[in-house]
Amino acid sequence: MQVRHLMQREVVTLEASESLGVADDIMRLGRIRHMPVLSGSKLVGILSQRDLFRAAISSVLHPQPAIEQEWLNRIRVREVMTSPVFTTTPDASIHSAVEEMLAKRIGCLPVVEHEALVGLLSETDCLRFLTRLLNISEIREQLPLLLE
Repeated sequence: MQVRHLMQREVVTLEASESLGVADDIMRLGRIRHMPVLSGSKLVGILSQRDLFRAAISSVLHPQPAIEQEWLNRIRVREVMTSPVFTTTPDASIHSAVEEMLAKRIGCLPVVEHEALVGLLSETDCLRFLTRLLNISEIREQLPLLLE
C-alpha cells in the first residue's frame, strides 16, 4: 500500500511569517498537532504542538492567557519551526514511511510531489490503518468457526 492511500489531502498550513499566536489558535481550535510551514508555495518547515509548547512562556511562568497570547503574537513561526523537514512521496510505501517516522522519532511526514505539498501522513493515519488490519485479522480468525 502506498502513502497516497492513507495521507490526509486537506492540510492546514502556516506561512513562516505568521505569529505563533495564530498557530496556537488554529492548532487548539482544529485539534491539530502538526502543521506544515510554507514560504509562498515552498515547504520550509513544520510546526508541532511540542515546538509551540517550548516557545510558550506558560511552560515556565504560567501567566494569564492574555499575557501568553501577547507573547506568542511577538514570535514568528520561522523562529521555532523544525527545519529542514523530513518528507515522503505519494508513491512511497506505507511500510517505508512508518519506518522513517519511527527511526526519526517524528509524528508525521509531509507528502511532497513535484516540490508541492500534496498531503500529510500522521501517526493517527497509520493507527487507523493498523486498526483496519487488526479488524481484518480478527474476522479471518473467526471464519473457520463460521464454516463449521
